[in-house]
Amino acid sequence: MTARRDTAFDRALDWIGGKLAARLQEESSGYRPFTPSDFDTLCRTLRPGDVVLVEGNQRLANAIKYLTQSTWSHAAFYVGDVLSAPADGSERPRLVEVNLGDGCIAVPLSKYATYNTRICRPVGLTPDDRDRIVRFMVDKIGLRYDMRNIFDLLRYFFPTPPVPVRWRRRMLAVGSGDPTRAICSSLIAQAFQSIGYPILPDITKECDEYVQREIYHIRHHSLFAPRDFDLSPFFAIVKPTLADGFDYRRLQWAHDRKTPAR
Repeated sequence: MTARRDTAFDRALDWIGGKLAARLQEESSGYRPFTPSDFDTLCRTLRPGDVVLVEGNQRLANAIKYLTQSTWSHAAFYVGDVLSAPADGSERPRLVEVNLGDGCIAVPLSKYATYNTRICRPVGLTPDDRDRIVRFMVDKIGLRYDMRNIFDLLRYFFPTPPVPVRWRRRMLAVGSGDPTRAICSSLIAQAFQSIGYPILPDITKECDEYVQREIYHIRHHSLFAPRDFDLSPFFAIVKPTLADGFDYRRLQWAHDRKTPAR
C-alpha cells in the first residue's frame, strides 16, 4: 500500500482538527458528581464484558447528553486483567474506550473513580463469546480518529439550538469517512454485534395463521449512543452498593445521633 503524502492542506486540516478537539475536551465549570460510586466496591463488582457508562463533564459530553437526552455521555468496556500491567508499577489498564483525539486506548479504572457511573451487564453470555468481545475490543486499541474529518467535529459545537428529537440521533452519525470514531458506544456496539448479541434492535412482527414471530434487525453501529446500553432490555443494570450486599438497618442517619450533653 502506498503511503499517503501530506500536503499543506492536509497539515492545515490536522491543525484545525486538533484545535477543535481540544476545545471539545475542555471541562465544564461547576460540574459536581451527584452519586459517584465507591471505587473499591466498583472494582469488586465489575466483570469482563461489562459496559461502564460515565456522566462526563466536557463540552463534547454536554453535546452528547443533549443530543441523546440522557445523563450518560461516555461508555467504556471492561476487559478485566487481560492487559499487562505497566512496567513502572502503575495501575493496570482494565477499560478500553474511544476518546476524541486519542482514538481507542486502554485506561485504568481509577480514571472514573470520582464520576457518576453505571454498570450495564450483558445477560447469558457464554464464556467463549465473552472472550471474543473482549478480544475484539483489545484488538482495536490503537485505532485513531482522523482529525481531518472537520465536519465530524463541528457537529458537537451546535447542539444547543432546538433540534427535533427525531433528528438528534442522526446528528451523531453526520460526517465523512468513519464518522463515529469519537463516539465510544459505536465501537462497543460493533463488538456485541460481532457475536450476534442484541442491544436495541429494530423489531418487526410477522404473523401467519398460527404463529406470530418477532424478527430482529441489526441497527447500524453508528446510531448507538451510550444510553442505549442503559435502555436495552438485554443488559442488566448492576449497582455496586446492592451487589456488594446492602442492609438498610446499618445506615446511620443524622437525626438518629444523640445530641451531646452540655
